[in-house]
Amino acid sequence: VNGVPLRRVNQRYCIATSTKVDLKGADYSKVDDSYFARSKDAKKKSKKEDAMFAAEAAKVGASKEKKDGQKEMDEPLVKGLSDDVKGYLKARFSLTARMFP
Repeated sequence: VNGVPLRRVNQRYCIATSTKVDLKGADYSKVDDSYFARSKDAKKKSKKEDAMFAAEAAKVGASKEKKDGQKEMDEPLVKGLSDDVKGYLKARFSLTARMFP
């Protein structure tokens, strides 16, 4: 809907609303702790001097499987949303000084 991939987010960063979204059409059975786990290669970083001056490693984005799974999960969800909710989710959100949620 808003171009954000499926991620695990701490509850402190979520804003509660009274909006209800129907999730019945989507299959979220593949989403569990292993879905959000990072690869072990990404955790290993060399602390040697050579690694510090070496060219940056290629950034690894989301795998094709995760992108396809995201589209499969989003399709039924988007079909159940009204135009108002789609606009709300696409809008950029930010808080400034003295602005409370």
